[in-house]
Amino acid sequence: METMSQLTYPATEISNNKTSSSSLVELATALAKAQGEIESAKKDSTNPHFKSKYADLASVWDAIRGPLSKNGLSVVQMPTAYGSEVSVTTLLLHASGQWIKSTLTMLVGDKATPQAVGSAITYAKRYALTSMTGVAPDDDDDGNAASGSASMSSQAQRVPSGSWTKKDTK
Repeated sequence: METMSQLTYPATEISNNKTSSSSLVELATALAKAQGEIESAKKDSTNPHFKSKYADLASVWDAIRGPLSKNGLSVVQMPTAYGSEVSVTTLLLHASGQWIKSTLTMLVGDKATPQAVGSAITYAKRYALTSMTGVAPDDDDDGNAASGSASMSSQAQRVPSGSWTKKDTK
């Protein structure tokens, strides 16, 4: 088996519209093992608006870092912003060179201040990371109890880039 320093991830293969390497056998095996070791992310942050607890990005990383690394998996997240849209492309990489890619796009809102953009990027990174690795906080209800909103599936719409975004439900 090659070591990570001997591997190359062809930039053209990853940068095009493909969402995965041609084979996922080793990555899938490693991810299954990692998921068997991943525990729930700790809800150690408080949302002052809804007065609810949630697992922040650091808690998600704490839950997955060891199991992913132990099984030859790593994650790269690359944010981009354009106007009122923020996207985070997440790559799950395996030591074999196999990979999966997904992009999550979100709307920042009317005021795309640096703080709003940063907040949206962090939010997108957290949700993309939990989705890619299968980690979830204890008793996750998709924020429904806190916001009183409908389920995510009724608010999500498919966008042409292969990403998901939340529709404005007001």
